[in-house]
Amino acid sequence: MDKDVLKNLVIINGVDIWTEFGAFLTEEKKGGRENETAIMTPSKVKSHVAVNIREENGSKYSTELEVKNEERDVTLHFALFAESRSGWLIKYREFISFLKQGEKGWLEIRFPELSLTMRVFYVECSGYKPLTYIWQEGVHASRFKVKFREPKPSF
Repeated sequence: MDKDVLKNLVIINGVDIWTEFGAFLTEEKKGGRENETAIMTPSKVKSHVAVNIREENGSKYSTELEVKNEERDVTLHFALFAESRSGWLIKYREFISFLKQGEKGWLEIRFPELSLTMRVFYVECSGYKPLTYIWQEGVHASRFKVKFREPKPSF
């Protein structure tokens, strides 16, 4: 596998997560599109205020409805790779800490190939699923999901 292909695909707070942590976006199954779907799903819009007058049919809305977006949650699927068990343990803890702390709590996630940047904060992380046996020495990899909240959606 050409590992350089994973460089600069996801930049968080100016850090290439592959180069720094050995982390990259992955899918549940070959050909899956969970990450793309999560990133590209538009936010809901806030409800419009209606007046419900008893003596009239239906409800009345303003003649001009201004569309405003709700915040949205985005769950991304990550994998983390390291050349050794001890390296994996260190990188995994460092990566999760990096996501939790952010820059004053905020994360700017850039997806250069999509020309998209999201300003989010960490909400939660699933337990990791080992892709290799952690108690043996050698290459280690795992997969996990991280949920982020985007208060002011990118779209």
